[in-house]
Amino acid sequence: MTKLQSLDPHTPMFAQFKEKTGPIVLANTFFVPKERTESFLALFQRQAEFMKAQPGFVSLQMHKGTADSQLLLNVAVWESTEALATAFGSPEFQRMAAEFPDDIVSYPHIFEQIDV
Repeated sequence: MTKLQSLDPHTPMFAQFKEKTGPIVLANTFFVPKERTESFLALFQRQAEFMKAQPGFVSLQMHKGTADSQLLLNVAVWESTEALATAFGSPEFQRMAAEFPDDIVSYPHIFEQIDV
């Protein structure tokens, strides 16, 4: 299973689930060893199809780091933290998440848009 790490140690993703807000953006950076990229993306595609069918899902994009980077970035928009937390906590999603190898590290964080 993918190892979850917090970008902000004071505000881990599970603590962010308690904040009732929306719309939100889940930015999830993955460190994926080069030899696992293809299999990771195949598993991720299955997860993405599941998430796209969940209530509150808006959009999703996957990005790859440049210059031979081993980083992938998923940017997903959801109507609310509650919708994301419900989808993330579903048994089906958790079964899929358990299929990822242990050497993949995930850095998820939830953001909301601000005006600048």
